[in-house]
Amino acid sequence: LYCAAMAMDGVGDLYAAFEQLKKKLAVQGLFDPAHKKPLPKCPGIIGIVTSSAGAAVHDMLRILRKRYPLTKVRLLPVRVQGAEAPGEIAAAIRYANRYKLADLLIVGRGGGSIEDLWAFNDELVAHAIYESEIPVISAVGHEPDVTISDFVADVRASTPSNAAEIAVPDAVELAAQLSGARAHMLQVLRQSLQL
Repeated sequence: LYCAAMAMDGVGDLYAAFEQLKKKLAVQGLFDPAHKKPLPKCPGIIGIVTSSAGAAVHDMLRILRKRYPLTKVRLLPVRVQGAEAPGEIAAAIRYANRYKLADLLIVGRGGGSIEDLWAFNDELVAHAIYESEIPVISAVGHEPDVTISDFVADVRASTPSNAAEIAVPDAVELAAQLSGARAHMLQVLRQSLQL
């Protein structure tokens, strides 16, 4: 029997590497809930770290424009798969922090295979998210996809579209709340005047 490589039965190499890195980063405290930052309620500027060519960015922009058109968006285009992707993603997160480019960062990409999403299982990306002073939403893949970025980020979104919904309030709901508050104030004022 000649063997070139060995892996545990039933567990792929990528899954084993994922679990090993997950344990290492957990011990280092990168997943600690005490380190998670709250998201701003009405972010003035949102930075999106993703591919400029993917469908995910277009979905996020459409949802952000519809829900809360007051927010400005800065796209930090990066590769989201391949050997260069982790370095580019981490550099974009650090760049946004160094120059205070946003109130909130969305980091992610659309769905794909575990190999396609692997850049978000990189230690370099994990540390960049952890060190970010700007709150980070991880938005990688589809609902069942889970990456190291999801564990480190301040908030995990199930999809990039979900990240856009989490990032900003709904302007229609805000208008209704303001209208209700105005009506209540007028009612209290009228009662005070009558008294």
